[in-house]
Amino acid sequence: MREFLYGMFAYEIVQEVREMRASMDRLFMVGLFGDMLGVPILPPYYALRLLPFVAPQIETWKRACLRERELGSDHEHHLHGI
Repeated sequence: MREFLYGMFAYEIVQEVREMRASMDRLFMVGLFGDMLGVPILPPYYALRLLPFVAPQIETWKRACLRERELGSDHEHHLHGI
């Protein structure tokens, strides 16, 4: 019963929160390490200070930023209003 109620009331909210967190993480990484992609935003000093904390995420971040996407692919599974 608990799983049914979770799916009925909270599943979509949890998915939305996960997508927003991933989006904010990508934006944070672009702000710090955008020079790896050719986008110099902040001086490298701050990036070097935070590098030990985000080093495990750099490869997945690069793949996520460089992956080819279509316009509107972020919200293709949402069926709002149905």
